[in-house]
Amino acid sequence: MKKTASKIREEIAKLQDVLKAAETREAERIGRIALKAGLGEIDIEDSALLAAFEDLANRFRTDPATRRHGSVDARSRSAKPADVAQGEAASISSGTAQGGIGEA
Repeated sequence: MKKTASKIREEIAKLQDVLKAAETREAERIGRIALKAGLGEIDIEDSALLAAFEDLANRFRTDPATRRHGSVDARSRSAKPADVAQGEAASISSGTAQGGIGEA
């Protein structure tokens, strides 16, 4: 049975709503973690912050020790949260931390 164009459009609209909700949940989760790490207190340009997040994402994509379900190496487990936040902050140039990176 073939679907009509209007039925397909309805399905697409529903899927877009589902996608938007999933992106919102992901953004809220990442935002909470970033705030816990102290990124809300750092004055940084959006472009520099985006580049740092892209570097971080690439590190997690390529390092099997850091993939899914909290698997981390011994160095990460022993590091204090403040030490980790300071280390990440040191590698990022200053600018403005406020903005809408990735907002839909």
